[in-house]
Amino acid sequence: MARFALLGRGSTAHSSVPNGFEAVGEALSSGLDPDEACAVAGRELAIDGISVEEALADLRATWLQVRGTDPSYAALSALVVAWTDSTLNYLHHLSCEDPMTGLANLVHVRGRITELYLQSDAVHDTWAVVVIELPPPTLHAADDCDRSERLVHTMRLVRAAQAVRTVFVHGETVGRAGTRRILAIVERDERLGDRVRLLHRLVNDSGPGVPVPRLWIEGLPGNERTAELLLDELAR
Repeated sequence: MARFALLGRGSTAHSSVPNGFEAVGEALSSGLDPDEACAVAGRELAIDGISVEEALADLRATWLQVRGTDPSYAALSALVVAWTDSTLNYLHHLSCEDPMTGLANLVHVRGRITELYLQSDAVHDTWAVVVIELPPPTLHAADDCDRSERLVHTMRLVRAAQAVRTVFVHGETVGRAGTRRILAIVERDERLGDRVRLLHRLVNDSGPGVPVPRLWIEGLPGNERTAELLLDELAR
């Protein structure tokens, strides 16, 4: 279904154009190059969840309304390329990160570990995994209680993720494994012990009566296959 809006001031067209195409209509009616406006419209419509088919239909409706012709190839290309780039960027972001916490997902963590084994034969000596494990949520018989406890668990996970990001701020890969564990792929250096102790204080600073998360350093094994098995175990 078309989404219509009035053209702005200065337009020579007196009818409406689809929502999101006001700038395109203005460019067409004033004789300016509309390609950049088409690209902007494509990006914005993709962000708003509008399909490319609907975006193209609205572009054609705008052209017909203002000029009485079909849109140019350059305009079509500008819109489609911008829409595609915006959509792929969103999907890539979504596939690599947990939208709730901003942490990398397990696939991304696996990819990072694979890179380490390809780059060095001494991964076991130079890298480790810092693991935070939150206590499981306490579930009750009533649905309302379950939802409340799950919300509390989610907020604890978000706070733990923020703590990890506060301590490991130098490009370390920080990801989520399952519903209760956060993993940080970190270098074994002279600061690691101090950083883990700081992280321990941050994740345990939640007040009396709050369950305490577990935190430990997991050594990476000598080969990639065993590391994959370790990640599988941590994700359970």
